[in-house]
Amino acid sequence: MSLKLLISFIAFFCIQQVVYAQKDTIVFKGYPVIAHSDTLFHIKNKLGSLSASERAQRTSAKVEALSEDLLFVADSLVAENDSTLIGIAYKGDILISLSKADADSVNMDKEVMAKAYQEIIINNINNYRKETNVSELLKRAGLGFLIILVLGVCIFFLNKYSNRFNSWLSFKLHKKIGHIKIKDYELIDRKRELILISKFLNLIKIFVILLLIYLTLPVIFRLFPWTKPWSDSLIGFVLNPLKNIFSALIDFVPKLITIAVIVGVFHYVKRAIKFLAYEIETERLKVSGFYPDWAKPTFNIVKILLNAFMIVMIWPYIPGSDLAIFKGVSVFLGILISFGSSSAISNGVAGMVITYMRPFKIGDVVKIGDTTGAVLEKSLLVTRVRTIKNEIITIPNSAILNGNTVNYTSMSVNEGLIIHSTLTLGYDIPWTTAHELLIGAALVTEGVIKEKNLLFCKPALRIGTFLIKSMPI
Repeated sequence: MSLKLLISFIAFFCIQQVVYAQKDTIVFKGYPVIAHSDTLFHIKNKLGSLSASERAQRTSAKVEALSEDLLFVADSLVAENDSTLIGIAYKGDILISLSKADADSVNMDKEVMAKAYQEIIINNINNYRKETNVSELLKRAGLGFLIILVLGVCIFFLNKYSNRFNSWLSFKLHKKIGHIKIKDYELIDRKRELILISKFLNLIKIFVILLLIYLTLPVIFRLFPWTKPWSDSLIGFVLNPLKNIFSALIDFVPKLITIAVIVGVFHYVKRAIKFLAYEIETERLKVSGFYPDWAKPTFNIVKILLNAFMIVMIWPYIPGSDLAIFKGVSVFLGILISFGSSSAISNGVAGMVITYMRPFKIGDVVKIGDTTGAVLEKSLLVTRVRTIKNEIITIPNSAILNGNTVNYTSMSVNEGLIIHSTLTLGYDIPWTTAHELLIGAALVTEGVIKEKNLLFCKPALRIGTFLIKSMPI
């Protein structure tokens, strides 16, 4: 499965690179000659010591300078032909020289190409002079003022009627809306809910006003030739990110499908392993040498390993995973977690070792260090014990692994537990009397196995030992 996926990914990557290469070859038209924010034509070839880019920049500057000449006469812009080049010149000043290579690059005759470029330059200059005429500028200024006036009226009525709508909606919803609760906790009461609705409507109003202003500015900037680039920039601020986002989403679809397939496969694998663990834990399925209390921790370990392997597989398909900043942040977080969780990792490893060593189970009475009590909980990091004083003591697993653990319950179930006690007597009390009293107390104690008690007493040590079935706590 993974090998086929890898081959498919390599094939897709190679085809994509070929398509991009062809696309770049088709899209490239040469370096544009731009005058007054309009693209006149493109230049692909170098001429003499000038590159194609330098020729385009030089021609653009000359056309814009010529349009500022108040005495410009269109008939003075002519095409001068010699044996190898055709130059488009105005009163001896050559704006651009065209070679046979330039004509061949657009599949046109050299003279026809020069005539077409001459007409394009004349039209551009005439349009610019027309747009910058005083009367035309006054008309456009009046139109711009009218647009601003209409915008102001729209904002005024939008603000007015939105406030009325907000008040009307609050009045209608005052008795209909209720409290928002999560179980017994009241998250938002009726008053706060109305305030949130009002603020949300105000945000919508502000957004619409800003959108109207943003859409109006490019229209006003397009009225004047000097501000046309601003209009294009404002439109580009919105369209370019949307275009990039849309293109990124389209390119991400195959990777998203791959990620979904990987996540789905691992999800069902974990469900299958969880089912097996449950069957073993409930002893419906028995595996030789595998204890039921191992099932749940083993499943947790396998789940962590599967999740880690899944993340490794889907990591190359995540957008931005190959960026240097992404890698730097990942390394930094890895180092931070490694240094900050050294004790947690040692406790976790100790918890796994204790799980498979099985020194005690839930409910066993144990002695860990100086703590004696019943085991309430075993987790990956800590073990919790309840003492005879009804205290809950949390012990790190690393401390348990490094010390001694006494289990009072494991042997008491079948063979019984031998308990002992030390009693000190005064010299005036006969030890035989104490011996008889201890025997009597032991025989009336619940849980003592009377047939197997090993009661004895030594005068020097005064020790009594009894065999019982369980250790009450």
